[in-house]
Amino acid sequence: MDLRVLWFMLLGVLLAGYAVLDGFDLGVGVLHLGARDDRERRVFLNSIGPVWNGNEVWLVTFGGALFAAFPEAYATAFSAFYLAFMLLLFALILRAVSLEFRGKSGAPAWRRFWDVAFFLASLTAALLFGVAAGDSLFGIPIGPDREFAGSFLGLLRPYALLVGAFNVALLALHGSLYLQLKTEGELRDRVNGWSWRAFGVFLGFYLVTTAATLARVPRALANFEHRPWLWAVAAVSVLALANIPRSLHLRRPGWAFLSSAAFIASMVALFGAALYPNLITSSLDPAWSLTVGNSASSDKTLGIMALIAALGLPFVLIYTAVIYRVFRGKVELDRLSY
Repeated sequence: MDLRVLWFMLLGVLLAGYAVLDGFDLGVGVLHLGARDDRERRVFLNSIGPVWNGNEVWLVTFGGALFAAFPEAYATAFSAFYLAFMLLLFALILRAVSLEFRGKSGAPAWRRFWDVAFFLASLTAALLFGVAAGDSLFGIPIGPDREFAGSFLGLLRPYALLVGAFNVALLALHGSLYLQLKTEGELRDRVNGWSWRAFGVFLGFYLVTTAATLARVPRALANFEHRPWLWAVAAVSVLALANIPRSLHLRRPGWAFLSSAAFIASMVALFGAALYPNLITSSLDPAWSLTVGNSASSDKTLGIMALIAALGLPFVLIYTAVIYRVFRGKVELDRLSY
């Protein structure tokens, strides 16, 4: 396989891993203020407390791999999304600070402040990820010098904001399904109700966003003509989505969560299929787009990276599996909990 194509696919794997794992973290944050009291909020925080930091490693690895494999695309992305990236970084840092600082005082005002901060940071991060995906699909003004020729406000166009809202709804659903695995009793029953409502809201955004993508980004299906097997990925996406309400109806939150994870992973795959061979699409002239061909590192660099990935990725997967196995089960609060 062409090493450039291989690394395009590996970037997709890293992005899918981050979207699935940190996605439920962000979703829990979006739902955080729905808790009725301090104890319920502590349950929410402790459901992600042992794993959220490790989940974000997938994003760091994605950024490092993009820098090493496609340095020109990395540079152009930062010229285009610099302010957005700084806002995202601030939101992710604020999430971490909120988690750690909330429990430093028992004063209701102190805890309420950090609860709101945690919610706003989670919502902002989820929205910005979606906006970035929407802009990437629609295309951004990249000139012949491979520099961004637009403004931050120009990136906040209706289609990108729609994809941002779609992402917020998706992660809220994903987070609610995860919470069902970590809660019990009356709280779990209420979270189950949230899952049904979140699914209804998400389904509406899914249908509208799909229609808008087909209308506004016609090239999104270009690769399906030459690679018909991509329709199988689309079918997996639809089946996984359909299995979420089925699993909720059967009271099988584990299957619902796995279906949500499969749906997110398939959506990342479809996102990559819509972009390929572009990494960054120029809305000014398609010839100025950065592709896997014109923005990649040398074959020697990509080959060395592939060897390192082959040696290191199994350890990452094993570590992740062990962590989730150790911290499986329902949340139990004690004096050392958040």
